[in-house]
Amino acid sequence: MASHSKLGRRGRLAAAAAAFAASALVLAGCASGAAAPGETGDEEASYGEISVQYSWIKNEEFAGEFYAYENGYYDEAGFDEVIGISGPDTGVAKLLSGTVQVALSDAASIGAAIAEEEAPLKIIGATFQKNPFTILSLADGGNIMSPEDLVGKTIGVQDSNASVFAALLNANDIDPADVTVVPVDFDPTPLMNGEVDGFMAYLTNEALTVELAGYEITNLSYAENGVPYVAETFSVTDQYLAENKELLKAFLIAEIKGWTDVFQETTDDSVALIETYYNAAAAESEDGLEAIFGALDPVKTGMGLEAEKLLISTEETEANGLFTISDELKEQTVASLAAAGWDVSVEDLFDTTIIDEIYEENPELKDYLP
Repeated sequence: MASHSKLGRRGRLAAAAAAFAASALVLAGCASGAAAPGETGDEEASYGEISVQYSWIKNEEFAGEFYAYENGYYDEAGFDEVIGISGPDTGVAKLLSGTVQVALSDAASIGAAIAEEEAPLKIIGATFQKNPFTILSLADGGNIMSPEDLVGKTIGVQDSNASVFAALLNANDIDPADVTVVPVDFDPTPLMNGEVDGFMAYLTNEALTVELAGYEITNLSYAENGVPYVAETFSVTDQYLAENKELLKAFLIAEIKGWTDVFQETTDDSVALIETYYNAAAAESEDGLEAIFGALDPVKTGMGLEAEKLLISTEETEANGLFTISDELKEQTVASLAAAGWDVSVEDLFDTTIIDEIYEENPELKDYLP
């Protein structure tokens, strides 16, 4: 199986500044064919076409989007077409240039652009309630179970993720001089070969790669150790948000329905659907990563989907609904970004008015669990 971890997708959580620097600070305009904000009347809304930037390849991370296509939720919402664009891409530059209207991004990428360039961006909802990063180690090797276990260890960290790793040390009062950091790629082979004691990884990807290779692993989750923040965020420009409230509401309702299906359908059925959309993406683009990576491993895909559900569904989402972000989690997110060197306020980063209104008007959508 071709490893999905060899390319720089994980850098999307920390490399927003570089991506942003190359972009023009141009506000995104309205989607082609979109109805006017707040348009009313007896006819059903028609929002035309919008483009959505995915943060990664079309794998299990976008199972909810695939169900929204497959079960007609985007159609029901009034969209002629929703164009999902494969990553890896933080979406920051494309949002600002108007190339896409919505990006499935993350708090670090959006927060960095706001903090460093005053980018007019907002997070309006979040699929992942928990930061998916982990320090991965082997149980019979580094066995890093607590932040204190990092002291004296050699940790492999990708250059683009250095700021987020620094946030983990900062949040746990660990002197960087007490940890040896070596640059690595996104392939966890150095960990399996014993070249490093720990490896900065994703709970839903590299950790599974190593586990499936036959190793007993230990995870030091960032979310549970002082660096909680939201990821797979629905992100838009301030102007697009102001001008397209009803469109975004319709879009998010379709997304809620799609992700509800992820929780209510069997893993096998979801994996089959994911493979269909992944294979279609591979066939459409010979130079796309889906084609380069080759066939999905259905076992790892299923494991990744189940791991994602643990990041998506929490006591708060069970009470408030998918994609909602509590006030406490907003504060925790900006504190985590501050530990990484990005100072933003809750008001700068978040506007969850639409997702909150959706559940006020449609409380039945909260019931996503089977």
